[in-house]
Amino acid sequence: MADLPKSAKHLVIGAGVHGLATAWFLAEAGEDVLVVDKDRVAAGASGIACGVIRNNYFQPAMQELMAACVEIWESDPEAFSYHGTGYIALGPPAQEEELAQVFERQQRIGYDSELHTGEAEVAAHMKAMFGDWRAEGLTACLHEHVGGFAFNQESMHGLADKARAAGAAIAEGVEVTGFDSDASGSVTAVQTSAGPIEVEQVVIAVGPWVASLWEMLDLPDSIDVHHPDGSVEKDKPMWTYWYLQEGEVSLPPATLNTDDGSEPPVLHVDSHAPLRADDGTVLTEEPWGIYVKPDRESVQGGAAPLTVGPEFEVDPYPTGTVDPKFPDEWCAALSHCLSRFEGCRESYVQVRSGGAGAFTADNFPVFDRMRDNVYVAADSNHGYKMIAVGKEIAAELQGGHSTLLAPFRFERFATGRLHPVSQSPYPWS
Repeated sequence: MADLPKSAKHLVIGAGVHGLATAWFLAEAGEDVLVVDKDRVAAGASGIACGVIRNNYFQPAMQELMAACVEIWESDPEAFSYHGTGYIALGPPAQEEELAQVFERQQRIGYDSELHTGEAEVAAHMKAMFGDWRAEGLTACLHEHVGGFAFNQESMHGLADKARAAGAAIAEGVEVTGFDSDASGSVTAVQTSAGPIEVEQVVIAVGPWVASLWEMLDLPDSIDVHHPDGSVEKDKPMWTYWYLQEGEVSLPPATLNTDDGSEPPVLHVDSHAPLRADDGTVLTEEPWGIYVKPDRESVQGGAAPLTVGPEFEVDPYPTGTVDPKFPDEWCAALSHCLSRFEGCRESYVQVRSGGAGAFTADNFPVFDRMRDNVYVAADSNHGYKMIAVGKEIAAELQGGHSTLLAPFRFERFATGRLHPVSQSPYPWS
């Protein structure tokens, strides 16, 4: 690229949600910032993310960060293609205690939600919106009245537009191939397919591609993880890849509307009930979970991710369903919950969705300086919804301190200050 700048005060690697948001807030503050991406805006994980924006997290630090994220999504719904429809999490008795704890913390931070418990109360709440609701055995319902979903491609291009309007430059088709460092370990230049770029600060925000740049910086591929009880997991892989199961049924988005014609909240259902096809065939008696929301021209959703291990080929970025059972089970789960989805298996379509996520050693993000002038945003596949991370990183790069990002420092693995772990029988929850 002939016109690629030879230097940049802030070089951001990755044109997904974290990279673009960081560039936007840096540029708004008058900083010189250049974003490079080896492909294009929204070409990776952010561009095929499910788009769900919610605060159903057991961990207090995640809840506080997500509350800040929702504020940004709601600040410009049109630009971000954001639909503030809310989010509903439903579960059986095994989920009651944790959903109640999540609800209590949401109330403490002023996050608008309501909790219903008891099978009759939950059913009544759902039937008031969806007259054909028929899922059984659900005794907890956490209804978040903020959050919702955004369309992935549109939202990332809207974020890129904001970054450019504020003065950031975005160079597409520029791949990072290495880092030049001085004796202190600070990066002095970033080597790219279009030539070297001298830098003062680097931000790495590349989603599931993080392992390759992590290796370029000579950072460890395995670490010791210290737990609050004093136990230590030795040589745990820094990265574990999960494949995300998502799909669509080619029905009009309004198929999911509430009875009064309103756009529906995102629905997330965890269940212990046997899952049957419409003809009564038992598909599984294992616990299952799904989410479902409207998409541009269809109804989209997903289910449990599949663990694939510490190494995974992300080029070309994988797409489509990998488990042959997924279409049958996801469509059956839709019909289990809402009679309007009987027969929807015939409408299932393979689409570019899901993809792979790189999870950290404890499955929570790492947002930290990994060298004096290199900030890494490793979102552990929580990324798309966390649009406020870029704002917090930008503040830190200008000398500030982020209380929201502090709990996500890399040092937690050595100090034992890990996030509390949910005891849910549903690992994706």
